Amino acid sequence: MGLSAYCYRFSGMLVGYVLAGCSLVISSVVFAQNTDDRTHSPADASSPLDPDKPLTEFPDFGVEWPDLDDALRDETPSDDVEAQVSAHDMEMDRRLSEDEIVAEVSGTTDSERQDAARIAVAAEDYQPEDALAEQDYGVRLVGLPENLDEIFYDRFKQLSALEKYKGDEANFAQIKRRAETDIKLVEQLLHIEGYYDATVRSRFGAGKTGDIAVTIAVTAGPQYKLDDISLPGLELAQGDDPQQLRRIFGLESGDIVDSDAIAQGRARLDNEMAENGYAFAKTHQPELIIDHESREGDLKIVVAPGGKYVFGSIIMPNTELFGPEHAALIARFDEGDLYNRSDVEDLRQALIATGLVSTVNLEPVVSETRREAVDLLAEITPAPLRTISGALGYGTSEGLRSEISWEHRNLFPPEGLIRLTGVMATQEQSGSVTFRRNNYRRRDNVLNGQLRLSNINNPAYEARTFAVSANIERQSNLILQKKWNWSLGIELLASQERDISGNNQTTKRNIFFIGALPATLTYDGSDDLLNPSTGFRLGARISPEASLQAGSFYYIRSQFDSSVYYPASEKIILAGRARVATITGAGRNRIAPSRRLYSGGGGSVRGFGYQQIGPRDINNDPLGGRSLVELSLEARVRLDMLGGNFGVVPFIDAGNVYRDSIPDFDGLRFGTGLGVRYYSDFGPIRVDVGTPINPQPGDSRIAVYVSLGQAF
Repeated sequence: MGLSAYCYRFSGMLVGYVLAGCSLVISSVVFAQNTDDRTHSPADASSPLDPDKPLTEFPDFGVEWPDLDDALRDETPSDDVEAQVSAHDMEMDRRLSEDEIVAEVSGTTDSERQDAARIAVAAEDYQPEDALAEQDYGVRLVGLPENLDEIFYDRFKQLSALEKYKGDEANFAQIKRRAETDIKLVEQLLHIEGYYDATVRSRFGAGKTGDIAVTIAVTAGPQYKLDDISLPGLELAQGDDPQQLRRIFGLESGDIVDSDAIAQGRARLDNEMAENGYAFAKTHQPELIIDHESREGDLKIVVAPGGKYVFGSIIMPNTELFGPEHAALIARFDEGDLYNRSDVEDLRQALIATGLVSTVNLEPVVSETRREAVDLLAEITPAPLRTISGALGYGTSEGLRSEISWEHRNLFPPEGLIRLTGVMATQEQSGSVTFRRNNYRRRDNVLNGQLRLSNINNPAYEARTFAVSANIERQSNLILQKKWNWSLGIELLASQERDISGNNQTTKRNIFFIGALPATLTYDGSDDLLNPSTGFRLGARISPEASLQAGSFYYIRSQFDSSVYYPASEKIILAGRARVATITGAGRNRIAPSRRLYSGGGGSVRGFGYQQIGPRDINNDPLGGRSLVELSLEARVRLDMLGGNFGVVPFIDAGNVYRDSIPDFDGLRFGTGLGVRYYSDFGPIRVDVGTPINPQPGDSRIAVYVSLGQAF
């Protein structure tokens, strides 16, 4: 490469450039070219020093010294720097002529191009009538290469001084200072794209509305290309890994000198080594040497792969919460598996998800007991283990509801939770004790148990119930959305319930003793647990049940669900849902009212009250049924307002409950309405307002539902 080369180092998202010693090379070269009239003869060099003789004038190197506080601005070294600067000025003046601006501004209307041209040809010495007066201004970039993508413009908008303070009035001097800052910014951004000969100038003029029009014009020049690419140290990797790692790096001689591509290649190299056993691999900062004469760059990245390791043991100095055996049960790797950084990160997230720890640091250390293995040193900080929580709510159908609970998340280590809950509501009074053990005998298996005493008094039924239940489940969570989810359980309950009896429709209370074996199986092919935008879900619930009430009898409760999500556009998701349920093996009047099927409410047919759809008694209260059908369709529209965190959801739902065990799809009730969504970091918060299209007598005209997550 020529002696006019510059050196750059990459650092940070914008790959800031730091002068790295090569300025001495540049300076010495130019000094040699500019000493024709200042050099001394050999005789002069050997003559005695004259202390009274004036000092020799410091040589003019022909280039400006770089400002180390700013990014390095490239100037093409030449024997005639002044001539080149003049040539740049002439090119910029040509670019700022009207015809050139019209040709360079793309993606705009003819009128906008003419406006840009008119603003750009304003005189360089433009001065407003009152330079000290504060006024608005507009900003326009012209002359940029067409191959720049949105990332360039996004970076400019985020970092531009002109854009940042665009809404604030400023005097002319302040506007000029902001423009000077943005000139340097555009130069740096163009360096990232490989334009090292770019010239950027600013012009000022009067805008159509009396403001100041600021035009930043660019002469980009050619894109530089990579010449020599060296990755010294990569050959120290084992086996065929050096060739594979070189392919993963991706960049080849002849590619554009793109700082983003270099940073991405380095990141791919780091990740590939860390995912394939190189626990202590490291790549140094890229060094790029630019040759302005050949318009090429030489890239060098020093690689230190280190040794290749397998997983050893998990070491936990603090075993207050649980020991290394439980951490190993949670991990998705076993001793002897090839070291993989993503498995380490997964374990860190899983330990946080237990709710028992607040911070986790997992550091690989060379094993002292096993050759070519790394142990994981797990340093954890315990989180508060006890929580008291409360909730207040109101539903148009359910009335007031208050709930308070206390829990200890590690009362029975490891991860043995106890929760005490009390509910006081218009239609419910209850108390319960819940036991829950996460990661039971296997990662993501959950063992649940509950004792519950409740008194429920709603329009559908009254029930005083004591229930004991237990189940084991494997469900999706926020760390891993599983394709298959399942649960198996048992329920035993004794319940005194109000029912309708005989042809005269009188009410009486019956006592039911019920045993059930509920099981669920679901397949989740969607792309998100709380806010799906594509894919589908299928689910089934089967619960064989035995009832003791004036003799014993058996029946099966079954429910089948499906939902589908289709992205109609970037901002609109179409979502549909269907549900069919049935109870076979017993008549409706023999089945406890609390075990029958009901429809209506925020999770079924919106617009109707909770459990209000289907057959009713002489008091217009729901009776429930033995079969059910529900259908839903909605459009989830994401809005650009308020940072894009809000959306609206028009919906229409339909459904009905039938006396027989096979639904006949007749007499569907329809509800429609509009929902609002706020898309928070942990999922969408929804508020739906619905109204029934064909209500039954006594149905309210408006129903409101508030919840976390989409309706389905």
